[in-house]
Amino acid sequence: MTQHVYGCACCSADFGKLFRSNNAVSDLKEKAASGDGWSCNWSIDLASFGRRDFLKGGAAAASLAAIVPAQAQAQTNTTIVFTGGTVLTVDDDFSEAEAIAIRGNRILSVGTDGEVRATAGPDALVVDLAGKTVLPGFVDPHTHVIAGSVVDAVMEYVGMARFATVADVLDHITMRVAETPAGEWLVFRNFDPAVQEGLDELTFAELDPISTDHPIFVFNASGHLAYANSTAFEVAGVPADVENPPGAEFVRDADGNLNGVMKNNVSFLQVLGAYPALATTDPVDAVVGLLSKWSQHGLTTVSELSLGGLSQSPADTQVLLGAAASGRLPARIRAYPFYTISAEAWDEAGVVPGTGNPLARVAGYKLVADGSNQGFTGLQREPYLNTDSRGLAYTAREDLIDLAVDRATRGWQLAIHGNGDAAIDNVLDACEAVRDAGVDMSGVRARIEHCSILHDAQIARMKDLGVSASFLIGHVHYWGVAMRDEVFGEEKAQLLDRCRSVEDAGVGFTLHSDFMVTDPVPLHMIEMAVTRKTWKEPDYVLAPQERISVESAIRAVTSEAAWQLFSDHEIGSLEPGKFADLVILDQDPRSVDPDSLKDIRVVETWMDGRQVYKA
Repeated sequence: MTQHVYGCACCSADFGKLFRSNNAVSDLKEKAASGDGWSCNWSIDLASFGRRDFLKGGAAAASLAAIVPAQAQAQTNTTIVFTGGTVLTVDDDFSEAEAIAIRGNRILSVGTDGEVRATAGPDALVVDLAGKTVLPGFVDPHTHVIAGSVVDAVMEYVGMARFATVADVLDHITMRVAETPAGEWLVFRNFDPAVQEGLDELTFAELDPISTDHPIFVFNASGHLAYANSTAFEVAGVPADVENPPGAEFVRDADGNLNGVMKNNVSFLQVLGAYPALATTDPVDAVVGLLSKWSQHGLTTVSELSLGGLSQSPADTQVLLGAAASGRLPARIRAYPFYTISAEAWDEAGVVPGTGNPLARVAGYKLVADGSNQGFTGLQREPYLNTDSRGLAYTAREDLIDLAVDRATRGWQLAIHGNGDAAIDNVLDACEAVRDAGVDMSGVRARIEHCSILHDAQIARMKDLGVSASFLIGHVHYWGVAMRDEVFGEEKAQLLDRCRSVEDAGVGFTLHSDFMVTDPVPLHMIEMAVTRKTWKEPDYVLAPQERISVESAIRAVTSEAAWQLFSDHEIGSLEPGKFADLVILDQDPRSVDPDSLKDIRVVETWMDGRQVYKA
């Protein structure tokens, strides 16, 4: 593993530069600069946006016809009873029921078959589950769905969840060349040679033999590096004698010639900016398209933890609410304005907690204490393994405290990114300052995002302050071996994602993907937390004492996640009155081998009383 120092791409203000060539984003930024980026003159009033409005309209009707069975479309206001299987409510008692009834977009009844049928009435449509299991729709409390959807729309994933080696990635690019007309771009994301075995980088030497008839661009998972073939450089008009921009580099070989490797976005954006699809992608279409793909994993609510990152302005709110108003959203979105835009900009734009409606809503405010542990920028108490570096504070402790107190006293819930143990110290100091300012912490529901390296005393402080954790559990699975061998060493790696310890201490926690860092597959995230086995060494269990039960892992991607997103009153468990968001699995997760949890098949996904996915 070559040690590249980089920050968290999604938590950097520079991430938005990736979209500077996008026409829709440029329009948003122009309106924002003119003072019209988010205003009552062109915003969407979701407060008056009802269910009938959600279902009407030609485009919406066409979309629904494509994904909802004719019977379900005809029964949108009819009661539907699901029975003949297992219903796991994930209520406070993790109750098990025989049947569940929905009417419109709400849950009508949960209980025995007889009870539910009696409540539903004789005209209800009865669906036989045939032994399958119903759960609340899955919730991912930390993704970057708005900016990430645009990237996903124009870049193909070639990361470790799909390809184990660099050779596998190159073979796939070769296959894509064979099926793509000459001249068309081939653009890929999440390539990670830090964990994918093989070459440390891709150069002209590897990419040009695959094709010089297609521009080829490969984006490193760090967001810090990219690679391209010589054709991409030529099409983009990057000359052989190009000068390195400040803070960036076009890497050269021993003879001084460009080799196709680019460091930092001010260099690789000169190449990627020539990619036509990046300019023409519509952000609303991208969000709808991405969430439609995620329906196959049972996701019915996701999040945007850096609202503003797309346009670098509050105008991202227009994309959020525009997606909801399209009538095509197959999942709910809970969004968090991003601190790099400035609190004043959000306040002046009138974006407040609760902006939106149950489909798309602003839930809280995002702050960032440090960078990435695997990028060696997470802020640590002690230096990284075999270095004298302790990482970086993205926000100084005093500034973090000031921002946290300001936002919390204005009614904002706080989600604060903290990876390294020293960063988590700073986050907890900020939360203590919020409490000392007289703010009721139960109303703030402060949470530490990633919460990666955690000591016992910090867990005790979290309990005292009423702070919860949200773990990027993929750190254990995908990077666990690297954390042990390259980043921290065996002893400190045991402190990574301490699910069981926080649970035992009575501290709430969730599991998340941090898309685009990993892809949001809740059943796989459940397996990661239950087994803690690593991708690179499948028999190695990182910190086995931190394994949790299947039930606890299910809570972490349903009811607990809904609570963190301030949506526990409407989603997260199967209880009468809540929205009819549910997932039907072919097996009960409690009854399968833990190593095969990810192989359970999602049979159907329902959101807002509509079937949005069927296997």
